[in-house]
Amino acid sequence: MNDILITAVRVIDLRFPTSRENIGSDAVNKDPDYSAAYCIIETNAGLEGHGLSFTLGRGTDLVVQAAEYLSRYAINRTLASITDDFRAFARQLTDDTQFRWLGPEKGVIQLAAAALINAIWDLYARAEKKPLWQLLSEMEPAQLIKAIDFRYIDDAISPEEALDLLTERRKGQAERLALLREKGYPAYTTSAGWFGYSEEKIRRLSKEALADGWTYFKLKVGGDAADDLRRGHIVREEIGWTNKLMVDANQKWGIAEAISRTRQLAELKPWWMEEPTNPDDILGHARIRREVPEVRIATGEHVHNRIMFKQLLQAQAIDVLQLDSCRVAGVNENLAIILMAAKFDVPVCPHAGGVGLCEYVQHLSAFDFLSVSTTLKDRVIEFVDHLHEHFVDPVRIKDGHYLLPQQPGYSIEIRKESLTRFAYPHGEAWSATK
Repeated sequence: MNDILITAVRVIDLRFPTSRENIGSDAVNKDPDYSAAYCIIETNAGLEGHGLSFTLGRGTDLVVQAAEYLSRYAINRTLASITDDFRAFARQLTDDTQFRWLGPEKGVIQLAAAALINAIWDLYARAEKKPLWQLLSEMEPAQLIKAIDFRYIDDAISPEEALDLLTERRKGQAERLALLREKGYPAYTTSAGWFGYSEEKIRRLSKEALADGWTYFKLKVGGDAADDLRRGHIVREEIGWTNKLMVDANQKWGIAEAISRTRQLAELKPWWMEEPTNPDDILGHARIRREVPEVRIATGEHVHNRIMFKQLLQAQAIDVLQLDSCRVAGVNENLAIILMAAKFDVPVCPHAGGVGLCEYVQHLSAFDFLSVSTTLKDRVIEFVDHLHEHFVDPVRIKDGHYLLPQQPGYSIEIRKESLTRFAYPHGEAWSATK
């Protein structure tokens, strides 16, 4: 990899008009156009690295501009100069002395850093001719530790503790890999329960998903209380009471209302309540969890960084940690989050859906099982059946399980024709509407 030189970085504003069919709709985000700041790293070796950060339409251009700015730290560097000290490279992106003021380590800046860092990992895995999950799981523990920034989290897990954990949990990895190859990683579907769907559509889609082998289902809530319960019972009528149902309020409520509504929804026997309130309210989540102990509390898709996750874990505020592949600063930071979750014995059930998030997180969960958690108990990955046709190496689902990716890289490369058609604002999908 000393011979692989990064020569250029291109960033594309990519948007899919999903709001026209209410795809992705919830109580807060009612009209999302699934979008991405899409990053392509070019090299002198003919290899490319691909990465993206997921957005909902407006504002994607801001992430694109931020990623273009941060790309200066990668251009004219060899791949080896980055991967030999990945922690230092990630800090360059998050610690730019003036750009950091716009974060720090959150929001647009963090999304931009994630797109670039994930593209580097994709390039790294391609250079090694391995899918990312395999690259990570075969790394020596000390090499993984060098990729992780323990600044601000070493009061929760030290580098020495993380190294010991990774070393100890390599035992039995071959058997776990055989299980993943045979059965895949458990998943749940959100595609049947979008907020903007009619009750008839929810019933039909729930019935179809059950017939396709799904046993875990998620429903968007946060509307009228009676409507939420009625929609929930429709799903229960179709999937029964032995299959799992989760509910997701997408940050709709304040604390008092979240407690009240979670208690009301408890009659649906939800496996978890997701994002009941503002994602930054750590103490609020802890209170909801204390006052409604019969319902597990989940959050994470909007948590900015490892420091926020550290506090959620330390405050015993969540039962389920829902990391996102590009809300935090890419693979490096997610390694830190996965390790903290293992220390606190909280299951990681990643947020997915959107554009490419399913393709991304299957690698992170496979690594978690193979090298960190070593268990599938209470673990599932979200699946949303939208937009996979645009990917060169899309996810493969069988009987409600993710099958292991086989192609080298991070599975995030989008087909060239899709990049052209859905580029905003001049792509055919958008110019035709003007």
